Amino acid sequence: MTPSVRLQEMIRVIRSARTQGEERGIIQRECADIRAQFRQGDNGERSHSLAKLLYVHMLGYPAHFGQMECVRLIASPRYSEKRIGYLGAMMLLDEKQDASLLITNSIKNDLSHSSQYVQSLALCTLACMGSAEMCRDLAPEIERLLRASNSYIKKKATLCAVHIIKKVPELAELFTPSARTLLSEKNHGVLHGAVVLITELCKRNPDTLDQFRKAVPELVQIMKGLVTSSYSPEHNVAGISDPFLQVRILRLLRILGHNNDTASDAMNDLLAQVATNTDSSKTAGSAVLYETVLTIMDINSESGLRVLAVNILGRFLLNNDRNIRYISMTSLQKIVQTDHNAVQRHRGTIVDCLKDQDTSVKRRALELSLALVSAVNIRSMMKELLIFLSFCPPELRSQTASGIFNAAERYSPSKRWHIDTILHVLTTAGGDVRDETVPNLIQLITTASELHCYTVHKLYRALVKDIAQQSLVQVACWCIGEYGDLLLKGECEEIEPMQVTEDDVLDALETVLQSHMSSPATRGFALTATMKLSTRITDNVDRIRSIVSIYGSCIDLELQQRAVEYNALFKKYDHMRAAVLERMPVMDKNLPGHTNGDTPGEIKEPDTSKPKPVEAGLLSEPASQVCDLLDLLGGTDTPLQPSPAPTSTPTTTSSADLLDLLGGLEPTPVPTVSVYEKNGLSLKIQCDKQTETEVTVSLIASNSTQNDITNFTLQAAVPKSVQLQMKAPSGNVIPAHGLGQVTQTVLLNNPNKASLPCFRFVQLSFLLNLSALFMHKLDYTFIPLKMRIRVSYSNQGAMHQDTVLIDSFPSTACQPSISPL
Repeated sequence: MTPSVRLQEMIRVIRSARTQGEERGIIQRECADIRAQFRQGDNGERSHSLAKLLYVHMLGYPAHFGQMECVRLIASPRYSEKRIGYLGAMMLLDEKQDASLLITNSIKNDLSHSSQYVQSLALCTLACMGSAEMCRDLAPEIERLLRASNSYIKKKATLCAVHIIKKVPELAELFTPSARTLLSEKNHGVLHGAVVLITELCKRNPDTLDQFRKAVPELVQIMKGLVTSSYSPEHNVAGISDPFLQVRILRLLRILGHNNDTASDAMNDLLAQVATNTDSSKTAGSAVLYETVLTIMDINSESGLRVLAVNILGRFLLNNDRNIRYISMTSLQKIVQTDHNAVQRHRGTIVDCLKDQDTSVKRRALELSLALVSAVNIRSMMKELLIFLSFCPPELRSQTASGIFNAAERYSPSKRWHIDTILHVLTTAGGDVRDETVPNLIQLITTASELHCYTVHKLYRALVKDIAQQSLVQVACWCIGEYGDLLLKGECEEIEPMQVTEDDVLDALETVLQSHMSSPATRGFALTATMKLSTRITDNVDRIRSIVSIYGSCIDLELQQRAVEYNALFKKYDHMRAAVLERMPVMDKNLPGHTNGDTPGEIKEPDTSKPKPVEAGLLSEPASQVCDLLDLLGGTDTPLQPSPAPTSTPTTTSSADLLDLLGGLEPTPVPTVSVYEKNGLSLKIQCDKQTETEVTVSLIASNSTQNDITNFTLQAAVPKSVQLQMKAPSGNVIPAHGLGQVTQTVLLNNPNKASLPCFRFVQLSFLLNLSALFMHKLDYTFIPLKMRIRVSYSNQGAMHQDTVLIDSFPSTACQPSISPL
């Protein structure tokens, strides 16, 4: 048998092994034979033994004992042994191995060898595994070979020079003169290596970049020659002349033309010629066109050329290859802010990509569609997005709903359209919306006083139809409690008339209270709505009283507290129930607690210059009853003296006096702690809710750069004694210039009450059947908790990932909660 057959026989036997144990036995026997061959010295079989060992290494088995044999074979004068020795060095050695230093002298000698093939072996090995020390020692030899007459050697020497520059950047100046002369070569392999070398030099040194900007005309001529050249079988790929070299030249032109008008003007005509003459029906042509588009967008190109680039990306959207469609939408996403009108021309094609079967393409199409929404196309785009929301994958619903909310808030043509859009989202994907959606919609409804009747009728119909969407049910309960009288009147011109009785409304609320699908928060909304209806209906007050009394012994403490307070209103303080349960005033979104990720504005003082009318029920109440209500806080010895009412106009008691039961407890902003500041990304943490065993915190991310941050994700880790639950984020795109934020809620549960940042306090009671309201100071006991956060995001196409250790939480964020009426 010849040695090559012995290698083939070993491969055949290994492949025929039926079990992994049998394979390991074969490998062990072969490795023992290989070791024996190495110990016998120069017997002519060492190269074949090393070849078999390399195959064993490829299978994942240890082969380190062959390293010294590689060194011996490299020093051999025979080419067949040198070839196996250098191959083994590239596979078994790296710059961290001490044995790699032993081949430095052999490589230096082989670089001066008379045979070009031996020289190429040494160049390939140095470019593959050369350490910084080897690069410093052999850099002069590589620079000498760059001036050689042999194109085969120069091609490999240029790539070796690239490796040396990456390992030892200070050696870049050594290769700069030779790199410029290589551009005059006719051999495509040498040209390709020269362009790669110049690209690396320009990235490393700004002075070198300015120097090579003078070579732009020469690069343009090379590129024109490739575009207009006739058919060449040696370089033709799918009808494109050497697309690999074209792509490399375009990347270098992109670097040279960035923020430089002179260089950009010199290449504008070339880029237009490439963009119009390159066939995009094949993958090679698409690759050249894609690099052309990136170059046009990155240099100071003309506006017409940029429109041409956007149109090329638009043609890519019609390609059958999903990869091409994906990279097209990724590129359009980067330029949509600067060339918005040009991208808008392809809006229909982008929207059609929402129907693609691939989830990645759908996600890109969704992000781009949301970026294209404007005041002009808000109605048509929102119609498409709402259709997409109805059939989109579950992992995209949260992002879609958040994008629709942001677009509707920014560009809504009317408040009715805005309300209808949000209600449509809540009906379709109410379980996937952010937590702040409910208060934001309630705030919107309160400001649209002319739509109260329309909104309450529409929400009541949605509530009767489906109670599975918790966010929708909460808003519906709130509106029924506030505007139930408008619902019972049935006089709504903007919607089909529907006769609703008091029993129908109470049946709907009672269904929510008894449903197993209702969360504790939803039951709280329904119970409060039922209580508020006691002042808006006349015939079913006793039924409301019985419903409320049932929950006085509820296992849920929040519902129990509400029920006890409401029962107190029915019994001892029934004379002021109408005043306490009157309609809520218009909510100011800028007040703390009503923000949507924006910076809270100043608190507006109520206008006291104009008297506000109050309900007739308040005018008939004696002044002593108002004094009883205000005396709940105690601390005053002087009784309140009622002012005599003028005869011309009735005396009005300000509703603010009745609502200011806590007199002096002004709302304070929720404190936050900054945990991450890097690359324009800011991440803050705030504590939203605190119990003995559970902490709810929010992670808030903002972006101060000029470009949107995409693919933003957070991952968290806590000690084993703590249970971690991360809710869905509000999105994965952070708008630039701080125009928006991404929030994510994290629940930390600790059943054993250990290692939590526990703020121990006595809860503030708000039981109306007490004669006074006693407040207790907070008693803080802080036991530090450490939480590790991994931040991943993409900025301008570059992926970033950092890990943050959070050991400082807001110490005054968690305030006692007071159950709202």
